[in-house]
Amino acid sequence: MAREFQRGHKAKISDLTPGTDLYVGVQISGPGLTFDISCFGLDANEQLSDDRYFIFFNQPKSPEESIQLLGAQAGDTESFRVTLDRIPANIHKLSFTATTDGAGQMSQVGPGYIRIVAGGEEVVRYAFTGSEFTTERAVMLGDFYLKDVWRFAAVGQGFDGGLDALLKNFGGEVAEEAPAAPQQQAAAPSFAPPPQATAPAPSFGAPAAPQASQVPQPAPSFGAPAAQAPTPQQQMHAAPTIAAPMAPMGGTVPPPAPAPAPYGQSVQPPQQPQFGQVPGQPVPAAPYGQQAPAPYGQQPPGMPQGVPQGVPQAAGAGLQAALQPYKETATGQRWTPQNQQLMRVDLTMGGTPVLARQGSMVMYQGKVDFSYKGAGFAGRIVGNATGQEMQLMRCTGRGQVFLAEDGSHLHAIELQGDGICVSAESVLAFDESLQHEVRRIEGHGIPGGALFTMQFQGTGTVIVKTHGVPVVLPVTPTTFADCNAIVAWSSASQVIISSQVRLRRNAYPGHSGETVNLQFRGAPGNFIVVQPYEV
Repeated sequence: MAREFQRGHKAKISDLTPGTDLYVGVQISGPGLTFDISCFGLDANEQLSDDRYFIFFNQPKSPEESIQLLGAQAGDTESFRVTLDRIPANIHKLSFTATTDGAGQMSQVGPGYIRIVAGGEEVVRYAFTGSEFTTERAVMLGDFYLKDVWRFAAVGQGFDGGLDALLKNFGGEVAEEAPAAPQQQAAAPSFAPPPQATAPAPSFGAPAAPQASQVPQPAPSFGAPAAQAPTPQQQMHAAPTIAAPMAPMGGTVPPPAPAPAPYGQSVQPPQQPQFGQVPGQPVPAAPYGQQAPAPYGQQPPGMPQGVPQGVPQAAGAGLQAALQPYKETATGQRWTPQNQQLMRVDLTMGGTPVLARQGSMVMYQGKVDFSYKGAGFAGRIVGNATGQEMQLMRCTGRGQVFLAEDGSHLHAIELQGDGICVSAESVLAFDESLQHEVRRIEGHGIPGGALFTMQFQGTGTVIVKTHGVPVVLPVTPTTFADCNAIVAWSSASQVIISSQVRLRRNAYPGHSGETVNLQFRGAPGNFIVVQPYEV
């Protein structure tokens, strides 16, 4: 039975099916609309560093054929074959997207879905409707992403702009070819996949020809679902779009030679593009950020009197390039770090409210409601008695909320049925779906918790604060941590007190300052998180 996913849901592929040769089907339609459905193979930085892994109608497969475009079949507008164990190591994510071809918006689409089929049986489906979008012309439907193992995430994130904007978001650039007038005059046929009856996909077990029986294979083998009804082939582009990475694969193309220096200046040797300058463009006389002298006895052209050189008059290309590194990062995930100290949560994904520390909101977009989240009478008593009381606010609505506090480093820890112990003072926010309770530990506790800590369990994400960049260590029988530096540990770990106080040592004045530590024990797979700071 197929699992029904909602926006923001994630799961390991191995929990859905033991197979690795998968069929991915996308169904999307709207009155008078045509769509381009593509797959982006992204690297560890979520960039299209190799344009051969942009799979679309004009490039239907990757070099090693681990990703193949199959065309419309079995009721799907477009379909793919993904062989996970053949994907190269430099590809860490497969993002399946749909964009409008020409005019139209995603709010006009009818009910659609993205689904995964293994061995001819549907194992997961994420359904969406046009009411979830507004003026977007593209949508990121779902992702296969590598996090220790391959996983699937239902994204459903709208994206302003069409295919060109989506390419640029993933680090590619678009080059348009000149129109081929002779071909248009000759009425050349547009691109269309071959008929299924004459050119079936390799090893594809479609039921179009029941008389041709397939050789039995170990389950689950690759196969598409049974065709529901003959669907007309979707019209594609007549003039293909060419995608290329921002940086050439063979190296950086040197910029052209600069123009002759004006009167009164010395000729400078060719230099690398300056900050805010697009590579390949002619180098101006005084690019932004370069203290180049003006022509003899003159102000730079167009510069008002009294304005320092190097400062742009208006928001032009130089200013946009300067601000580019600080733009909002949108990855299609529910929790997205903007930098080391700022975290963004998209409340439209997952449908679950977020509980955050009061006053931690620094900005939000959309229609978001903030309300007080009380712990109740019993919760306040326990919190006051244990030192693990959290003053929380409840964030609901449709929009994005940006969270931060005191410049602390923020880390998103995703729980999938497991648990983690964190001091209440180190928690910034978490999904309301997580269960949290006060847990008692033996001996001296951690800062702000005395003999207690907070334990989080379930499925969701908790945002943990640290002073500086932490280190994660595996738990061994000889793992000790300073109780003032420990941040978190896996809930399955056993924590006991370890004291180095000795009567003979303390009979004399002075001590090492490391008299009380926490010792951790547990099976392989347990861990502790330590920050480079003592509270």
